[in-house]
Amino acid sequence: RETRSIHDQLAKRGVALASNQIEFSLLRRVPETSGLLATCAELGVVPLAYSPLGQGRLTGKYTVDNPPPKSRTFSNHPMAVVERVVAELRRIGEKHDGKAPSQVGLNWIMAKGAVPIPGAKNREQALENAGALGWELDADDVAALDAAALPGLRSLSNRLWQHG
Repeated sequence: RETRSIHDQLAKRGVALASNQIEFSLLRRVPETSGLLATCAELGVVPLAYSPLGQGRLTGKYTVDNPPPKSRTFSNHPMAVVERVVAELRRIGEKHDGKAPSQVGLNWIMAKGAVPIPGAKNREQALENAGALGWELDADDVAALDAAALPGLRSLSNRLWQHG
C-alpha cells in the first residue's frame, strides 16, 4: 500500500518513483512474499536490495563455530539454520563453475527483479560480488533457493516501506 501511495502522490506532481530501497535476501523474503516486488514491477519501480548477504551470513564466512560479531544483529536465525541456506548456495554454485555462495545469493536477488547493493570492505570482496554478474540461475536453481530461504522478520522500517 505505501509504495503504491507514494507512487501515486509523486505522479500527481509529475515525478516518477524510480526506486525503493528494501531489505531483501535469502534470509529476509518479506518483500517478495508480501507482494512488494510484484508491486514494484507493476509500477516500474526498481527495488534496491540492501543487506543482500545478511551482513555476511550468506557468504560462508560465518558458521556455528565462527559466528558473526555480536554487533551484527541482523536476524534471529541461528547460524545452524543459516548454514543450511549456505549449503544450498554452495551446491548451486558448484553447478555454475564454482561460484561462491555470495555470488549465487546476489544472482538470486537479480533473478527476482531486484538490484542487490552489497557492501565490500576490500578489493577482494568487491571482485567476489562482481562475480554475480554475467550468468543466470536456471528455474530449478531459483526454486531450490526459494525452498531453502527463510522468511525473516519485519522490522519497523520494513513494515513502513515494504507493503505494496
